[in-house]
Amino acid sequence: MRKIIKSCGLHCIKIHDLGVSFDDKEVLKDINLHIHCGTITALIGRNGAGKSTLIRAIIGEIPHTGEISFRNTEDGKIRDLKMGYVPQSINIEKNTPLDVYDLITSFKYKSPVVFRSKKIEEEIKEALTEFDAADLIHESIGTLSGGQLQRVLLSMAVMDEPNLLLLDEPVSGIDKNGMDLFYEKISKLRDHHDLAVILVSHDLDYVLKYADNVVLMDKTVLSEGSATKVYNSPEFKEVFGEIYNA
Repeated sequence: MRKIIKSCGLHCIKIHDLGVSFDDKEVLKDINLHIHCGTITALIGRNGAGKSTLIRAIIGEIPHTGEISFRNTEDGKIRDLKMGYVPQSINIEKNTPLDVYDLITSFKYKSPVVFRSKKIEEEIKEALTEFDAADLIHESIGTLSGGQLQRVLLSMAVMDEPNLLLLDEPVSGIDKNGMDLFYEKISKLRDHHDLAVILVSHDLDYVLKYADNVVLMDKTVLSEGSATKVYNSPEFKEVFGEIYNA
């Protein structure tokens, strides 16, 4: 059984003066964030504000300036940062021969996919159970609905017990019931695992309800704090055209 850890609040991720440029075009600049374990931080802003670019920079997919560090604030030591990541979308052919077991095994285990292991299957089922997806283990990847695939990808992302879970608009195209389930599951992860969550979202109602910290971006940080503080800021009104009823 996956161990349940009450978030300690002693681990933090610090992003200092992060910047990203493509050729001569500055895409992100002066990004400074301090994110503790046991919190959900939502990145909001207009399209093209750099939210997904920030996620890609954090996971090392694109080069950046500045520094990202993971620190245990109890003893002050800098540790290696383990990250889990769920992308905005994933292109899968409908006729792909892989099932969920094959997909997770190919990413998470050294064992060849052709050799099925009862031990590995039980470990994968345990991870899938956390997101109510154990029954999908032998389903073809190409036949999964958007919500089902999302739950599989979330299960994969937290299998290695990351310190930081990065979610780039993971509920894009999911219906309201699926969104309710997603945010409830992410809240449980926040409450019971020693990790921080950074979430890119356009769902302002859900962010208001579930996020501990909100970062309004437009190539840099315009406003940061509680949803109430950010939603009632002049910067929010400038981006979205009105003050949100928070």
